[in-house]
Amino acid sequence: MDSNKRPDDMVRITTPELAQAFIDEKVAEAKEMIGDKKVLLALSGGVDSSVVAALLIKAIGKQLICVHVNHGLMRKGESEQVVDVFRNQLDANLVYVDATDRFLGLLDGVAEPEAKRKIIGAEFIRVFEEEARKVGDEVSFLAQGTIYPDILESDGVKAHHNVGGLPDDLQFELCEPVKLLYKDEVRVIGRELGLPENMVERQPFPGPGLGVRCLGAITRDRLEALREADAILREEFAAAGLEGKVWQYFVSVPDFRVTGVKDDKRLYEWPAFIRAVNTVDAMTAEVPELDWALLKKIGDRISAEVDGICRVLYDLTPKPCGTIEFE
Repeated sequence: MDSNKRPDDMVRITTPELAQAFIDEKVAEAKEMIGDKKVLLALSGGVDSSVVAALLIKAIGKQLICVHVNHGLMRKGESEQVVDVFRNQLDANLVYVDATDRFLGLLDGVAEPEAKRKIIGAEFIRVFEEEARKVGDEVSFLAQGTIYPDILESDGVKAHHNVGGLPDDLQFELCEPVKLLYKDEVRVIGRELGLPENMVERQPFPGPGLGVRCLGAITRDRLEALREADAILREEFAAAGLEGKVWQYFVSVPDFRVTGVKDDKRLYEWPAFIRAVNTVDAMTAEVPELDWALLKKIGDRISAEVDGICRVLYDLTPKPCGTIEFE
C-alpha cells in the first residue's frame, strides 16, 4: 500500500470526536515509531507545523526539538505567539533563533523578487542546518507539516514548503503525521489539540514572509510600516467577523513614494495596497466585495496610525490576470 495515498474510504475529519480519534491513533503510532529517540521540527507558526508540533508534544514531550527561525519577515506578534504557545503553554523543547539582522543584511539592496526568494530560502536552510548540527548526533527523525495537497501537487516531494536541501550527512527519518489530511481537517485537529483559534485559522503565508510584500529592495523602516499596517488590517477583519471567511488578506507596501497631506503639511510617503482574495485551489481567485465602511475604517486607521504611509488602496484585480501576491 502506498503510504502517500489517502485511502478512498478514509472518513473526512469534521468533528471533535473524529479529531480525537485521529489524535489518539497518531500519538500511539508516534510513540511506537520514535521510542526513546529525538525528533527535529522546523516550527514556522503556521497551522501545519503547529499541529504537528502539538501532536508530537502530546506523544513524546521534550523528545521533540522545535526550531523557530525568526527571519525578521514575520507578521506582527507571530514569533512572540510561537514562543508563548509552545514554550510557555505547552512546555515544548523550543529553540528560538532571532536571525533578523542576518537575513536583512543579505537582502540589503536586493530588489528582484526571485533573488529575494532564493536568498531567504537558502539562508533559512543554512540557519536550520546550523541548529540541526548542534543536535545531529542525538536526533533520528525530522518531522514535517506535509499535508495531502502538498503530495498531490508535488508527487510526494514538497521541498518548496518543508525543510528540503539539508546535506547528505544529516540523515533523518521522516515523520509526517498529518500528510494524508486536507487543510480543513488539520484545522479541526488543531482545535482539538487546544491551539489558539488565530493560530488554527492562520492564513496561508509565503515562505519569504513579508519579504515579498515589502516590494522591491527591503528597508527596515518600510518593513516596519508594512508590519503595522498589516496588523491593523488583520485586526479589523477579525473584528468584522471575516477571519476564516476571506481566504487571504494582507497589505503590501511598494518602494516608491506618493504625495500626501497630514496636519496641513505636505508629505512624500508610501502608499499601502490592501489585497483580499477568495479561492478554492489558488489557481484562480476572486476579489470579495467588502463593506465600504470597513474599507474606509481600515484606510483611515492605517493612514493615521502608521508612520510613513499616507495613502491606502484596495486592489480589485482577480487571478488571472493578477497573481495573489504582488511579487
